[in-house]
Amino acid sequence: MNPELFKHVTERSDAQNLYPSHDHPFHCDAMIPGGRVNPRQMRQAMKRMGIEQEELEGVEEVVIRTANKEYVIRDPNVTAMTAQGQKIWTVVGEPIVRDRADAKKPDASQGPAIPEEDVQLVAEKAGVSEAEARKALEECGGEPAEAIIRLMSR
Repeated sequence: MNPELFKHVTERSDAQNLYPSHDHPFHCDAMIPGGRVNPRQMRQAMKRMGIEQEELEGVEEVVIRTANKEYVIRDPNVTAMTAQGQKIWTVVGEPIVRDRADAKKPDASQGPAIPEEDVQLVAEKAGVSEAEARKALEECGGEPAEAIIRLMSR
């Protein structure tokens, strides 16, 4: 950077004036940090880079489902952007979060699922049969360390 320009910029007292003014040789209308960007110019620049954007009209509802929850966004603003052959969807709105009605819930009467590796580990370390190890794991909520301690303290 030119030493005179550096001195000129650093001597300014307020941060607002750190950006070049309209008559400055480095000024640019589309300067993004701290500047205002003309939406038309932004669309043109995106088009030159091969990015297409379209806003979907009349969208009533967007639903996103996970394993346990459902996110419902009513009357959202939805935009589809295509860049490098990929579609990027932007959904703007306030979600209503609710539990899924058809989500598989673990059966409380069945207890935790106990992996065979845990049964074998407990049986080996405590020196008991696999049936005894499985029973101890069920009593300890599937915790191998606790099951081993319980079996060894008998």
